[in-house]
Amino acid sequence: MRIDVRALSIPDVKHIKTSRVADSRGSFSETYVQPIFAAHGLDYNFVQENESVSERAGTVRGLHFQEPPFDQAKLVRVLRGRIVDVAVDLRQWSSTFGRHIAIELTDHDDEQILIPAGFAHGFCTLEPNTVVLYKVDKIYSSAHDRGVSWSDPDLNVKWPVAAKDAILSEKDRALPAFKCLTPSFA
Repeated sequence: MRIDVRALSIPDVKHIKTSRVADSRGSFSETYVQPIFAAHGLDYNFVQENESVSERAGTVRGLHFQEPPFDQAKLVRVLRGRIVDVAVDLRQWSSTFGRHIAIELTDHDDEQILIPAGFAHGFCTLEPNTVVLYKVDKIYSSAHDRGVSWSDPDLNVKWPVAAKDAILSEKDRALPAFKCLTPSFA
């Protein structure tokens, strides 16, 4: 397996590109090999894998995070479709606190994004029937599940969908503003 790892504008968030081998049958790609990731400084023990299916373009999921001790690092990839993936730094001690990254991921670029613990995460689908797969290094805990409003103007995320057209869960519609969050990552 060959991977290319680069830091994004928030250096702790990594963009990962894997290699794909194609022949007359189709293609094959190793998307995660723990020792190779660890050799690139990405040493995580992923313990749960999640898949979301969004039927319509303009579906927004997020911005979600879990508080310690169940704070999660995530390795995100798109199996079908396209998304704009967003991570917001919630680590109060960080020089990038309150800033975000937004990156488009597709099903054909062999790309992933690694988001460490201490970030809120969400995405918006750009195509119908989009499937997103992500690994996490801590199990889901409903008691530690939190979020921040995806459309909070203080975050200044340029989403590819207008607020009136976004498809959201009721839970995500009720998430608090960034300035109302209780510090979780001091």
